[in-house]
Amino acid sequence: MQSRTGFDRLLALFTVPDDDPDLSLAQFRAFSKQIPLLYAILVINTLAVSYTFSAFAPPMLSVGLPVLLSAVCALRCVWWYRQRDVPVAAAEAIRQLRRTQRLAFLLAAGFTAWGLALYPYGDAYARGHVSFYMSITVIGCILCLMHLRSAAIVVTLVVLTPYSIFLLYGGEPTQGAIAVNVVLVAAAMMRILFVNYRDFADLIVSRRELVAEQSATRALSDENFRIANLDALTDLPNRRRFFKDVDTVFGRDPDGPPLAVGIIDLDGFKPINDTFGHTTGDRVLTEVAGRLAAVCEGFRAADATVYRLGGDEFGLLVTGRADRDTLETLCRTIVEAVRRPYPVATTQAMIGCSIGYALRAKCRATALGLYECADYALYHAKRHHRGAAVQFTDEHEAQIRAQSLLEQTLQAAELCKELTLVFQPIVHLDDGRVAAFEALARWSSPVLGAVSPGSFIPVAERIGLIGTITRVLLGKALEAARGWPEEIGLSFNLSTHDICTAEGALRLVALVREGGVAPSRIAFEITETSVATDFDQAQRTMEMLKALGCKISLDDFGTGYSSLTYVHRFPLDCIKIDRSFVADVEDNALARQLVGSLAGMTADLGLTSVVEGVETDAQRRILAGLGCDMAQGYLFARPMPAEAVAAFLGGSRGTAVGGS
Repeated sequence: MQSRTGFDRLLALFTVPDDDPDLSLAQFRAFSKQIPLLYAILVINTLAVSYTFSAFAPPMLSVGLPVLLSAVCALRCVWWYRQRDVPVAAAEAIRQLRRTQRLAFLLAAGFTAWGLALYPYGDAYARGHVSFYMSITVIGCILCLMHLRSAAIVVTLVVLTPYSIFLLYGGEPTQGAIAVNVVLVAAAMMRILFVNYRDFADLIVSRRELVAEQSATRALSDENFRIANLDALTDLPNRRRFFKDVDTVFGRDPDGPPLAVGIIDLDGFKPINDTFGHTTGDRVLTEVAGRLAAVCEGFRAADATVYRLGGDEFGLLVTGRADRDTLETLCRTIVEAVRRPYPVATTQAMIGCSIGYALRAKCRATALGLYECADYALYHAKRHHRGAAVQFTDEHEAQIRAQSLLEQTLQAAELCKELTLVFQPIVHLDDGRVAAFEALARWSSPVLGAVSPGSFIPVAERIGLIGTITRVLLGKALEAARGWPEEIGLSFNLSTHDICTAEGALRLVALVREGGVAPSRIAFEITETSVATDFDQAQRTMEMLKALGCKISLDDFGTGYSSLTYVHRFPLDCIKIDRSFVADVEDNALARQLVGSLAGMTADLGLTSVVEGVETDAQRRILAGLGCDMAQGYLFARPMPAEAVAAFLGGSRGTAVGGS
């Protein structure tokens, strides 16, 4: 039994083991990187000997045979070079290693036989070259075959055994000494080979054990990573992952290949949440996420990834071919996908999306700057191209610089001194009597000159100055209204901050109580977009104002996605029909029908209708015939300063304003 065990151990030295797949794969990967060098050494040394003996030995022996053997080595070298990055299974690795060992035996025997056959033909120097060739080549082979121990042993024995015997018994004494020297060096090299192979095998075992130890903790770590980087509702990468990926891709090479960042914001999603509840809203968001992911996965022109940034906002990261044409195609596909109907309760809901995107080549040289450019492009899309995609351009960059100057100037402004009001009358269509005046803000800056409300109000909301502006302007409006006749009302526009924050609501209540004007004369105007930030708080604010006796008007009616939702749920007194319906009411039968329907609905709800933007007497007559209650526009009067109101009222007494 003991002898059998020893024989098995001896046999194991000459075989490729198959009991450890990890070791076999590691041997194959290491060996595939070293074998080209082995063949290169063998071919170069062989051709050198061939050249030396070309003058002594027959051509077939000195040239033909070494060229044939070198060609075999070259072919094997090419094959192994191609396998260096090709993944293989453990069984295939073992099969290739065993084939290599068999081939190593054949090549070692062939080269050794060739070298010994050449030996008698040369002179002393040429024979010395053969000895050098045998010794240095076998040492090189041992080093290159160290990860395939069995092949290294086979090659060493096949080469050195006949070589040493030949030189010891058939050569000169010097050659015999060289043979002994080479055998001793080879023995030392084999000792090193055994130690390195054992360490290599131990390393593979240790690595496997380490992987096993880490697998349990990695599973927990992976789960934590997934939770930290995936959105819980949609399973899309979340906001944290979005900014990390943008930083990573941008940081690889700031001047590298095309890169684009986009922000997708849903249009009309908030009313679905408000009407059908958050559970239904979550289902719609999940469906939107699925559609966006499907579009990105199926888009072949560039690599696109979608993220959920929060609420109804999604992020987009595009790499590869991120040029304008590609991005326009991708965004158009996204818009079309989002527009498809969504099953909601027993009906279907329709929403849209607006997209802002920015290309690295067009924007600031930081990842955050790229995101900010996309965010500004989205802001521009929401204001001017709702339901479409907008790319950040040089014009937007100029607008940002202008807005930065506007912000700085507004923050440094003496608001009480620089802010003023003008007033535009709202008149009864039946008899032309003035019912109220709408207060319109004006800012005359000593630095920028006259700045329109459409420019400075959004900036004031963004930088937190809108509360101060409301306090200043409402105070001035109430001061002006105190001098008007009691039957003349005041209409005042509110911002998002005024109605969607508790602080803004309390400020409004305090100003009305201290203003010296009967609350029943005051109508506060709101818009659909201004209440979208916090629907519930906006409703509470309006109920507080109604409790004081103030009126509530819904401005720009018909321009949003779900005005009827607000009409149904808010304590309204008046609906202001947007000027876009009036522009072609004289020539467009559909426009007349729409306005008539809106006026009829308003009357059925017990509300007052006011039509904006009336500029011709023909429009006035048509609107009156359609049942509209009141109107305002240039036909009746342009906005006027406070001191002109008294004269205007005096001139309009007894005469229908804007008509006969």
